[in-house]
Amino acid sequence: MTISADTLDMRRDRRPWLRRLADASEPYLYSAPSLILIVAVMLVPLTLGLSYAFRDIQLLNPFSGGFVGLEHFRELSSDPAFYGALRNTLWWTGASVALQFVFGLILALLLDKPFPGRAIAQALVFLPWAVPSFLAGLNWAWLFNPVIGPIPHWLFRLGLMHEPGNILSDPNYAMWGPIVANVWWGIPFFAITLLAALQAIPRDLYEAASIDGAGWFQRFRSITLPFLAPTIAITVLLRTVWISNFADLIVVMTNGGPADRTQIVASYIFTTAFKRLDFGYASAIALVLLALLLAYSMLIILLRQTLLNKD
Repeated sequence: MTISADTLDMRRDRRPWLRRLADASEPYLYSAPSLILIVAVMLVPLTLGLSYAFRDIQLLNPFSGGFVGLEHFRELSSDPAFYGALRNTLWWTGASVALQFVFGLILALLLDKPFPGRAIAQALVFLPWAVPSFLAGLNWAWLFNPVIGPIPHWLFRLGLMHEPGNILSDPNYAMWGPIVANVWWGIPFFAITLLAALQAIPRDLYEAASIDGAGWFQRFRSITLPFLAPTIAITVLLRTVWISNFADLIVVMTNGGPADRTQIVASYIFTTAFKRLDFGYASAIALVLLALLLAYSMLIILLRQTLLNKD
């Protein structure tokens, strides 16, 4: 008659059941404070915010608060201001991410090369990231103001404007003001992450490619880009999600105007919640934005995983 090892272990374990229960729950007790904090700070507000999307929450209406079901979403489906904000969000996010990535990659490639004063140059490049977004938006709004700012006069001297005017008040060009400010503010994120990825590439690969006669563009295409691809996918994903939810510069510089030409979904949520005091409708808009960003994130993650499996 043979006795299994598990049976022997159970016979040897003569500890009281309270002691065994305490030992089994020890890992969960260690992680309990962080889990409780996450639930209290993130999950509870998120659940309450999602519930507002199905309720009539208007601060100026003392009789509000009832359950309205999908009424907010039906109203949202025929809201022209929401569709305009959605189009502006695509333009705002796409232009900001593309320009930040291009200039950030150029800066990372330049800072990857050794030269005198590189440490000082890196500190100066990363300085905008340390500036609060509210202060950055305020400074750029002043720079675009023709009364106290130089940018309109520079554009006039270059022949790009008929007169030194404020582009933030021009419906055709107003979006470029926050985009320029956002590009200036967000370039360091791409620069620092791509620079870290560049410095992890083995230098022997570049030396071997140079010996084989590969030019700088061939080395960039065959060595640099493949190694940077996973980092690029993650950074683009993060910046897209952040910029889509980033309404600070819009609110400070243009407040969504003129004529809602710079109103994005995030600023539309802010306007609906804190100016119109309609938290129910604002929560419905936020829920739609959350669903769109989740779908985009899943698409990028699947694309990245496909590229990694292909390699």
